[in-house]
Amino acid sequence: MELNGIAIRIAPRAEMTLIDECTVDTHEGIIEDARGKSKRRQITILSEDDWSQVQENIGQDIHWSKRRANLLVKGLRFGPESVGKRLLINDQVLLEVIMECDPCHRMDSVHPKLREALTPDWRGGICCKVIKPGKLSVGSKVIWHD
Repeated sequence: MELNGIAIRIAPRAEMTLIDECTVDTHEGIIEDARGKSKRRQITILSEDDWSQVQENIGQDIHWSKRRANLLVKGLRFGPESVGKRLLINDQVLLEVIMECDPCHRMDSVHPKLREALTPDWRGGICCKVIKPGKLSVGSKVIWHD
């Protein structure tokens, strides 16, 4: 399982900016990301496997950052059993899954069927809070942590 993408937004409605590495903090989430101060949604994570299924369902290739998630991970899928579990990334950053990341109305402006395709089976991703800070980079190992 691997971290295949990192994206931040510098303001609440700004476009996502792709970056190769970042610093994660317990108070701000990803440093320089506008949403990280919320304790329930410091970092959002999208499954690359689920995103591929979403694209297939809508019949169009869309860059994952249009989902407005912070991290793209390969080899993981999420569901109700994920809540309360922890992810360890790059052998240092520890995140706790708080809830499903429900797709919002902004997805409708990306593609008319995107929100609908993201809704089942937690395909919209997860929201996490930071338990242990550190540095992340694209290519980092991601594992479930007990």
